[in-house]
Amino acid sequence: MKRILLIGTSIVALAVPAMAADLPVKAPPPIAAPLTTWTGFYLGLNGGYSFGESRRTVDFVTSSGAIITGGGSITGGGQDLEGGLFGGQIGYNWQTANWVLGIETDIQWANQRGSAVFNCAACVTAPSGVVGTGAVVDQNLEWFGTFRGRGGFLVTPTALLYATGGLAYGSLETGLTLFGRTPGGLGISATRSGSSTRVGWTVGGGVEWKFRPGWSAKIEYLYMDIESTSNTAFLTSPAGTGGIGVNVSSRVTDNIIRGGFNYQFSSY
Repeated sequence: MKRILLIGTSIVALAVPAMAADLPVKAPPPIAAPLTTWTGFYLGLNGGYSFGESRRTVDFVTSSGAIITGGGSITGGGQDLEGGLFGGQIGYNWQTANWVLGIETDIQWANQRGSAVFNCAACVTAPSGVVGTGAVVDQNLEWFGTFRGRGGFLVTPTALLYATGGLAYGSLETGLTLFGRTPGGLGISATRSGSSTRVGWTVGGGVEWKFRPGWSAKIEYLYMDIESTSNTAFLTSPAGTGGIGVNVSSRVTDNIIRGGFNYQFSSY
């Protein structure tokens, strides 16, 4: 009897693990991937190229400030300003469904330079006695910044197509060299330079792509208008009979193409 019980117990002990091995194993529930969000603060760097135009009115004037008639005023010309740029940006986004709204400010170092020469066709008859007068205008957009709103639509959860616009400001350096000759053939010249910070507006758009949590890359176009500025330089003839001056009024517009990277502090 004991032998029968022992054999039965052994069979049961061997059969239970085998039966358990044949039972289906329930897989653990999948771990949900975190959802990407565009809401949060971000900062980044950018670089690119800009090409603009300085539209000027150049007036050759007498020592009293009167415009010299008969060709002393030149208007409507454009002077190219081109160069690279580098800077940084900081901003904040709000995401609701597939829409993203935000604000962004940036500051840019720029190296946009241009130069042009203007001749005064009527200065031969000026009361100063200076003949063959002309002016060289050198301009440099030294830096600029913007403060803009952004609004866009998520084409995919990680790709944002947006428009942007707002305030723009920048520093334009203008150098004037006014040159001429006295009736006796003596060459004379005068130079003046100065920088002026102007405020205007900007509008544009771009696309931004989140390529990993917290990180995104963008490419952007902006059109910028920083309004008008003016500079003046004067020549005084050696005989002390008066002077000829030049006044340059400039309005700078710019086309900016740049790419950059952003890091978002809260990406989930």
